[in-house]
Amino acid sequence: MKALLASVPVVLCVAMVLAQEKLPAPDKGKPASAPAPVTAATATSPLDFTMPDIDGKDVPLSRYKGDVLLIVNVASKCGFTPQYKQLEEVYQKYKARGFRIAAFPANNFKQQEPGTAAEIKEFCSKNYGVTFDLFAKVSVKGDDQCELYKFLTSKDKTGDSGGEIPWNFTKFLVGRDGKVLARFDPKVKPDDPEVVKAIEQALEAKKAEAPKKP
Repeated sequence: MKALLASVPVVLCVAMVLAQEKLPAPDKGKPASAPAPVTAATATSPLDFTMPDIDGKDVPLSRYKGDVLLIVNVASKCGFTPQYKQLEEVYQKYKARGFRIAAFPANNFKQQEPGTAAEIKEFCSKNYGVTFDLFAKVSVKGDDQCELYKFLTSKDKTGDSGGEIPWNFTKFLVGRDGKVLARFDPKVKPDDPEVVKAIEQALEAKKAEAPKKP
């Protein structure tokens, strides 16, 4: 009996060793790293970027694939600020056909956009009834220029539409395929005939030829 009891620990040890041999080996590989952020150097379209909206929520600009998009840097205390009105009117006129506006407040020019996100949002709604997409404040020029505007102002990336942003309300028109089609100076109003013509031509592009939204 004593011999039988003495053999129990040995049997248990052998069973444990056999059980461990059947377990899958632990994964010693490195954990998967997060994808590298998109930069002006790696992007092929402004729609490759993800930007925080006015409420701080990250928004992939790829949501606009298949639409015609007007990207504009805006400010609340600028001589061009009344263009908010024309922007909203043009948006309302063409949104049913797939036209969108992405407005990026910027404080680069004489500190003409000093407000917080909440203040900017309230200002746009109260004074101009803005319903198009507002994004968080960015820098559109200088050492702290955001990657989206590095891309937009790069002549290597956008050709003739490249070049430094001169002032608030510079406008970039992006086609259904995500390519920059045209650029309009701040003094050119959103309802100017040349802007309207470019928007209408872009909207006429066949949706079937545009990439599907994810």
